[in-house]
Amino acid sequence: MTAVHDVALEGGGHAFRVRVYPAAQPNGALLVWLHGGAFMFGTLEMPEADQVGRRLSADGVTVISVDYTLAPLDALEALAPPSEDAGFPSPEQLRAEAEAAGPRARFPVASLQIVEAFDWAVANAARFGAHPGRVALGGASAGANLSAGAAMRLRDRGTIAPALLALVYPSLHDAILPPNAELARLLEDVPPARIFTPESRDAINRNYLPDGIDPQGYAFPGGHDVAGLPPVLMVNAELDSLRASGEAFAAELARASVDVHVVRQRGAMHGYLNEIGDPAAERTLALLTDAVSTTAGPEA
Repeated sequence: MTAVHDVALEGGGHAFRVRVYPAAQPNGALLVWLHGGAFMFGTLEMPEADQVGRRLSADGVTVISVDYTLAPLDALEALAPPSEDAGFPSPEQLRAEAEAAGPRARFPVASLQIVEAFDWAVANAARFGAHPGRVALGGASAGANLSAGAAMRLRDRGTIAPALLALVYPSLHDAILPPNAELARLLEDVPPARIFTPESRDAINRNYLPDGIDPQGYAFPGGHDVAGLPPVLMVNAELDSLRASGEAFAAELARASVDVHVVRQRGAMHGYLNEIGDPAAERTLALLTDAVSTTAGPEA
C-alpha cells in the first residue's frame, strides 16, 4: 500500500503541494479536500485537513488534501481571539502558525490552484484505485468556499466536473447574511470568539478579494448562477452565523435544479471538524464517506 505522501504542483503562478492519503482498500472514489482558515491560515496538519484524510482513506476513499496558497494576514486583527476550549489554538499559536506560512497571495491564486489540484487528481485517479469520473471536491469553511468557486470554474470550462461537491459549514456569500429569528436566538448563547460578525467577515472577504468585484462568482458563489453544478452535500453547523449562507446557497441550488442534500449538525459550532471525537465531527465524517463512496459520477 502506498504511504501518505506530498506532491509538488504549481497553479496561479505559485508553487503549492497536495498531500495524498491513499485508500487502504480503494472503493473507486476520490475526494479533493480543502481545509478552512478564513483564507489566511490553516495547515495540512490541522484535524480539519488531516483527520478527514486519514478517516476517509481508511474507509476506501483516497483523499487529496490541498495546501493552497494563503491570503495575507491583513485581516487577522479583525478576528476575535480564538477560543482555547475544545482543542482550538491559543491566539499566540494561531499567529505563529500564520506567520510561519510561505508566500501569500490574494484571489484568484488559491482558486486556480484548486482547479489544478482537481485536474491532477483526475489524471492520477487510476494510480490510487479510483475512477476519473468519481473524483469529488469539497472542503470546510473557507475551503468549502474555494471548492464551490472551483466547481463553477470547472463548469464554465466545460470539461470533466466533480462527481460531488461537499460543503461543510461554508461561507459562500460576500457578506454575513442576516440570521432568521431562530438562528439569532441560538447565537446569543455562543461564545463571541466562535462567531463571525458582519465586521469580521467583511474584513476577511476584503482581505481575500479587495475590490469585491466577482462577476462570475468564482470568489463568492452565493447569489450567482449555480445551474449546472454537480450534486451537493451541504453540512451546516447549527450554532454558526455562517449557517444562513449555507442554507441560502442550498435554496439557490434547489431553484437551479441542482440536487442538494442539506444536513444541520445540531448543537455544533463552526469549526467542529477540528475537535477530535466530537459527535458532530464523527457524523460528518460518516456523511462524507457515504456521499463520496456512493456517488457514481458522470463517467463512471
